[in-house]
This record gives sequence, C-alpha cells and structure tokens, in this order.
Amino acid sequence: MSKYNGLIVGAGGVARLAHLPAYTHDSAISARVAIVGAVDSRVPVPDFGGLPVYPSLGGIPDGIDFVDICTPTASHRALVLEALAKGLHVFCEKPVAVTPTVAKELAAAARAANRVLFPCHQYRQNPAWLALRAVLDSGSIGRWHLAEFHVYRAEADRGAIAGGVPWRGTKESALGGVLLDHGTHLLYLLLDVGGMPKSVGAHLDILGHSSYDVEDTAHLLLDYGKRVATLTLTWAGQARENRIRFIGDKGMVEWVGGALRVVRSDGGETTTDFSAQLQKTEYAGWMSRVLGQFADAIDHGGSDAAVAEIEQVATLLDAAYRSAADGRRIAIG
Repeated sequence: MSKYNGLIVGAGGVARLAHLPAYTHDSAISARVAIVGAVDSRVPVPDFGGLPVYPSLGGIPDGIDFVDICTPTASHRALVLEALAKGLHVFCEKPVAVTPTVAKELAAAARAANRVLFPCHQYRQNPAWLALRAVLDSGSIGRWHLAEFHVYRAEADRGAIAGGVPWRGTKESALGGVLLDHGTHLLYLLLDVGGMPKSVGAHLDILGHSSYDVEDTAHLLLDYGKRVATLTLTWAGQARENRIRFIGDKGMVEWVGGALRVVRSDGGETTTDFSAQLQKTEYAGWMSRVLGQFADAIDHGGSDAAVAEIEQVATLLDAAYRSAADGRRIAIG
C-alpha cells in the first residue's frame, strides 16, 4: 500500500467540517491518504488550517496524487474532467453526475486517464443502516416488499451562508433541490438492498420556500415488481426527522431517530439504541472508512464498481426529474 497526497477542492463548510477531519480520524487511513492543501478561487484566500491554498488546479505543485472535490454540484463535471486530464485520481461529493450521459462521459475519461473516480457515498457506513441491512440479510423479517424513507428538514443546509438563499436552493449552483441533496444518499442505499427498479415515478414541488428555484419537496415511487420503495424528502418540514422502514412477509424493521426496532410476526421484538453512534462527532468515522475504500481502489488500479454506481444513481435521478416533468412513470432499461 502506498501513501497518497491530495488536495481538497473547495475550502467551504463541507470540506472543513466533514471531509478534512476524516483524513485524521483513523491512523490507519491517515497513513494512506493525506490532505496537503486546498484549491479555492476566492479572494481573499480562505484560511485552511494553515495548509497552502491554490487558486486553481492549473497551479498546483508536483507530487499530488488525488483531489477531493467539495464544491457545489454544478461544478462537479468540469472539475472531475480537469482533474482526470491532469492525471489525478478523484474523490467527489455526491451527486457526481445527475444524468447518465454525464456519468458515462466521466467514466470514459477515468478509463482513458487510467485513474480512479470514486463517489463520496458515506451514508452506507452509518452504523444504524449497517444494522438494518444485517436484519434484511439475515432473513428475520422475510422478503421485504415495502420500503419507506422519510427525511424532514426545515430548510436546505445553509453551509457557511447565514442569510439569503443557500446555494443548495439555487439551480445555478445545485442543479436540483432536495432530491439531489438528500435523495442521492437514499438511492444508493436502495441500490444496496434492492438493485435497480423497473420504473420510477416522481412528484417535485416548492412548498415552503418560494425563494428557492429548485424543489424543496420530493415524492418518489420506485417499482421493483412485487416490491415497492417510496421516498418522501422535504425542506419544508417543521423539525428535523429521519425515518426508514422495511416491511417483509415475516416482520418489520424500522429506524426512527436513534432507535432501530425489529418486530417479527412470531411476536418477537427488539430495539437497539444508536443515538451515540449517530452524533455528528461520529461522521468523520463514516467518511474515513469510505476514504479507505478509495485508497484500496487506487492501490488495486480500478474503480469499476464505483463508476457503475455513479451511473446508476444518475439514471435514477434523471428518471425522477423526467417523471415529474412529464407526469408519468419512467421505465428503467
């Protein structure tokens, strides 16, 4: 295993609070990947923990192996292509691509450059989700036929912007709204347990934030054939809340807040408290494990599975937006 030096592109809140701490959270990971600077075009140059900050990828020093892209969604395509063209491996915030056409373009560029392209899909490292998956894999609730995901927030994450419209609420920067921001996480989690659905139906709307020009609420129905997943995501809620439930022919498992509850049709019931493991202070550990997988991909010279997942997520996002625009379900080929 080699040691890889990288730069974080975009020295904003997500870089400082989520990504940068992950590189030092686990000594086994920090021995393999290290951040030695940042790239940010803002003037004056933002302080980034005493590390050097470069105005563009065009002026970075030699000896850089990868970039970690933490910029708004609209910039991802251009930055990924620029980094790959410079011979750099790429770790990129979600969603890496929002259409299958762009996903295929990025995959082709990664192959041509013989470099790794890896998405920041850290939610699958969430300990409550890992426990929920273990319940599904064990067969204790039988074959699941209904999955329900609910995410409620009062507004889009503001990041470092105290007033005005957050960048996540603008199409210019974010390309889309709550579906891209939160929905991406739920879609790759569903891919883990259900694969690609047969069709996607969606309704998108602006219900609580007229100043946004992207959806603040999304309702999705993913039809797998004899099993269905529904997603409700909103920035127009009154309080922060997360709920996930899978119903099977032998019981039910649900994750509400910090508790994971399993109810079996034979009368058995268990509840496990994950509150401590879900504190924000634990997020760096989730990200750190994904960085370990990124380093593994560089070591082994390939990221085919990661690139395929980027395209699958982009396909579902694109289908949802087309469904909402056309008022019909979109078949997934």
